[in-house]
Amino acid sequence: MKLALFLSSLAACLFVTIIGAVSTRILILAAGITGAATNYNMLSDGSFLGGLSGAFQLASYNFLLFFINVPAAWLALGLSIGRLPYRGIMHRKPYVRWGSIWGAILVGGTTSLFGFLAGFVSGTGALLGGAFIGALAGALCGLLFYAIVKPANQLAEVDVGVF
Repeated sequence: MKLALFLSSLAACLFVTIIGAVSTRILILAAGITGAATNYNMLSDGSFLGGLSGAFQLASYNFLLFFINVPAAWLALGLSIGRLPYRGIMHRKPYVRWGSIWGAILVGGTTSLFGFLAGFVSGTGALLGGAFIGALAGALCGLLFYAIVKPANQLAEVDVGVF
């Protein structure tokens, strides 16, 4: 179980980085298609889109601070979805839901701290962008943890060892 939590937290760091990089590229592509890329102040003047862009860029550099992110994710996952098999919960939905909630809290909270330095509107964009990335990565980590632990199989096994 502890190995499954550790692997899920490593995957969380990797998923946040990948989703952040893909989201950054999609935002740049959308800005280029709509013609918003000609206005360079749009991403740096404390606007909502500037906060969103900042959250995506911060998330894409998540792997640089893996020595902080992996233990934080390990602790959050261990205190939420790590307890579900002990409580006899064997359905997939609670694992995905709580992984998504804690991912949104951790990533959204971190990116909003930096976004609110530029202003309230930018902080709101950073909060929503980070929460989106965290919720998606957390849901994937919840699925990964569920696939590794397989709580339905563990609860169905009968231990008949005497000593």
